[in-house]
Amino acid sequence: MLSSLFDTARKSPFASPFQAHCEGPRSSTQSTDVVPARTISAATVAEGDSCEFGSGTFFAYCGLGGILSCGITHTAIVPLDLVKCRIQVDPGKYGNIINGFRVTLREENLRALGKGWAPTCIGYSMQGLCKFGLYEVFKLKYSELIGEELSYSWRTTLYLAASASAEFFADIALAPMEAVKVRMQTQPGFANTLREAFPKIMNGEGVRGFYKGLPPLWMRQIPYTMMKFSCFERTVEALYKYCVPKPRSDCSKGEQLVVTFAAGYIAGVFCAIVSHPADTVVSKLNQDTGSTPIEVAKKLGMKGLWNGLFPRIIMIGTLTALQWFIYDAVKVYFRMPRPPPPEMPESLRLKLEAKKQ
Repeated sequence: MLSSLFDTARKSPFASPFQAHCEGPRSSTQSTDVVPARTISAATVAEGDSCEFGSGTFFAYCGLGGILSCGITHTAIVPLDLVKCRIQVDPGKYGNIINGFRVTLREENLRALGKGWAPTCIGYSMQGLCKFGLYEVFKLKYSELIGEELSYSWRTTLYLAASASAEFFADIALAPMEAVKVRMQTQPGFANTLREAFPKIMNGEGVRGFYKGLPPLWMRQIPYTMMKFSCFERTVEALYKYCVPKPRSDCSKGEQLVVTFAAGYIAGVFCAIVSHPADTVVSKLNQDTGSTPIEVAKKLGMKGLWNGLFPRIIMIGTLTALQWFIYDAVKVYFRMPRPPPPEMPESLRLKLEAKKQ
């Protein structure tokens, strides 16, 4: 299946919103920042690039970028995630983010704030591999299916469809470690290490114990990822169009990464709000071993579903911004093709002008 996707991607016209223009020196009479009538096809390695756009190497680098971006960032914020989960499952005890840290440190110790780091690192690294790698695959596949003009006109829908498809598989990779992490963090005395928690779940509930939280995980992560990718892509486009005072081709790599970070943070705030109720259900479900998602939602009520929203906005906003920054930095480091924000295809522009006449 993947080989056919790769073949399709290689045949992609690499047109808007996936068209790469070869940048070149401008004369004083040139108003454009690209070499006219010259594009990079998917089967050609552009000068300065390390791989072909849409090749197996390209997708492998994207997967590596996903591993680093998700694995590093999620592991780094384990203390905040731990307090957030405890607020969700026991708001009466932990209350808010400051009190949550205070209670955790008083009852346990500083080391307790790192509880669950190992399943977090493994689980979210696997999720990042699938999330970012498959997003690039599906984005090219769907673009090829609908053509150049519709890829531009329906680009938001294209981003939503590609990200949802990628996250479906990414959550299957994440679910076992997410179950282990949440139980370690929210069930006192359950386990202190991954080596202790994993067999405990396996012996007690079998494989089902690792995947019973998968449906609410899909409910949380698929809307989150759809917002994360579509909002990011459109925000980058808007920032370069309305806020950045020069074309992206004239921006240094550092300036481009600053735009990436800003767009990532904006996307992260919306991601946190959209996915928070399902995130609360996931946390509570893994704590209450005999419950179903519907039972947990009814027990929490509308107000309870929004417990821990503020720390999650801080966490997810920072997390998403750093993930996009790391992912884009990997592309820069490995000299991967990085198409500019999408522009209207010439054929579509001519059609729209003809309709106005």
